[in-house]
Amino acid sequence: MKRAFDLFFSAIGLLVALPVLGLLVLAIRLGSPGAAIFRQTRIGRNGKPFVCLKLRTMFTGVPELPTHMSSADHVTPIGRGLRKWKLDELPQLWNVLVGDMSFVGPRPCLPSQTELIEERRKRGVLALRPGITGLAQIRGVDMSDPVALAELDAAYLRKAGLRQDIAILIGTFSSNALADRTDR
Repeated sequence: MKRAFDLFFSAIGLLVALPVLGLLVLAIRLGSPGAAIFRQTRIGRNGKPFVCLKLRTMFTGVPELPTHMSSADHVTPIGRGLRKWKLDELPQLWNVLVGDMSFVGPRPCLPSQTELIEERRKRGVLALRPGITGLAQIRGVDMSDPVALAELDAAYLRKAGLRQDIAILIGTFSSNALADRTDR
């Protein structure tokens, strides 16, 4: 059921988002040199690497670090807006469509985040497809604390189901709307 949900809504999402993606790609290219679509190896289901797609929010040539470790100076002016509105994640709809990711699951990490990978392995979390959003995102836990993140991912795994996924999706959108209201 989860895979059918992912297939159906990622296909619709890509069709609807295509014009927006085209405009964002153009804006990124006009704002700074380099490719507009950022490709990065991430750890996926069963610990297998895959290429995660995002809209580029950073200047080219900056080190590949987890977001919580990168400098705000590395983010382009357009990238700030893309991150604020979570539009940089739109290309991940393709990752969902082809089965590398799901809408909801543990956020995919970099291969260099070995402590997080090991903590997830110990808890069986690597059996899941990584997600565009997840329980950690609505609870405000980032990747800077691998043990806390892996424990929250394991809590998601224990209750995994479409009902929980829909609640997390609603929580993602409502927490983003709440954050937007408090930013003003």
